Amino acid sequence: MFRKAIISVITLSMLALGGCSQGTSQSSPASGNAQTNTSQGGTKFPNGTVTGVVQWGAGGALDTMSRKIGPLAEKYLGDSLVLTNKPGATGAIAVQYVNEKKSDGQTLLFAAENPALYGVLKISDLGFQDFYPVNILARGVATVVVPGNSKYQTLEDLIKDATNNPGKVKMGSTGPGGLPFTVTTMLGTVTKTQYNMVPFDGDGPSLTALLGGHLDATVLGLPAAIENAKAGKVRVLTVIDDKRMEELKDVPAVVESLPEMKKYLPWGPFYGVWAKKDTPEDVKKALSESFAKAQKDPDFQEFLKHSGAVSVGLSGDEAVKYWMDWQSTTAWLLQDAGAAKVNPADLKIEKKN
Repeated sequence: MFRKAIISVITLSMLALGGCSQGTSQSSPASGNAQTNTSQGGTKFPNGTVTGVVQWGAGGALDTMSRKIGPLAEKYLGDSLVLTNKPGATGAIAVQYVNEKKSDGQTLLFAAENPALYGVLKISDLGFQDFYPVNILARGVATVVVPGNSKYQTLEDLIKDATNNPGKVKMGSTGPGGLPFTVTTMLGTVTKTQYNMVPFDGDGPSLTALLGGHLDATVLGLPAAIENAKAGKVRVLTVIDDKRMEELKDVPAVVESLPEMKKYLPWGPFYGVWAKKDTPEDVKKALSESFAKAQKDPDFQEFLKHSGAVSVGLSGDEAVKYWMDWQSTTAWLLQDAGAAKVNPADLKIEKKN
């Protein structure tokens, strides 16, 4: 039954491609704090405005973090950075868009973890292997949330209802490989429950549907969950971690009610900035240095602290190892749950012991 729900999600996700929306937001011009960079061909970098393509819609965890780091990175890039949202197909529309641009560092991908799973889910032939990690900014913690006036007071209430009414509890989803999809796969595997998963283009639209009474529950990154919990809009049932979060001391960790989840933890989404893999080395260096400074900026670190995200700040080879470790855990989770479309072994994704 759970596998049927996954197939339904995949079908609906593909149908939703035509309805993807986008928006733009331009940050202020850069200050004079940046150094001048020159590419191998002698061209100044950046050569005009840099475009940052956010793979999810406005209002979600990735979008919020991207718009925080953007103005800070401008200071060190020495030119304007304009962010635009191109959601759809579990972020693959944005990945394809950036991949089709020149390899000059002028168009960057602001992505969550999703491209690490495109291969096993047959979403796209592209993935992180085709991009250079400028900076993996931070990792997050997932939460399960319900409307503030929901009948569900605890995670146990939600699971009990899903057990008694298979396929009836409406859960938000951002498509195969998205945060809600993966967390729901974990929960479904451990509890043998099935959900009616409804696809959206990002955390923001999913949250809007939840608040409008169109969903029973959804999965959000901790920053978005904290913000809406403080406003009384949602009730956070659990954090998907092996310990409680300082920012939500009264919310139980998922292992408190589901000890079997321990085998997947710690686990969570991550957020970063990427350039095309064949971007000139000196441009990669200039980008990495600029975003490293922005990532370490006290203003950004304070933002991470208050939003419940964990600072990472990795680039280059260290960042590659980070996302490949995450990929291994998650891809084999999906394989074992029967949710993978391609065996990770066929993609040479190593299974960790």
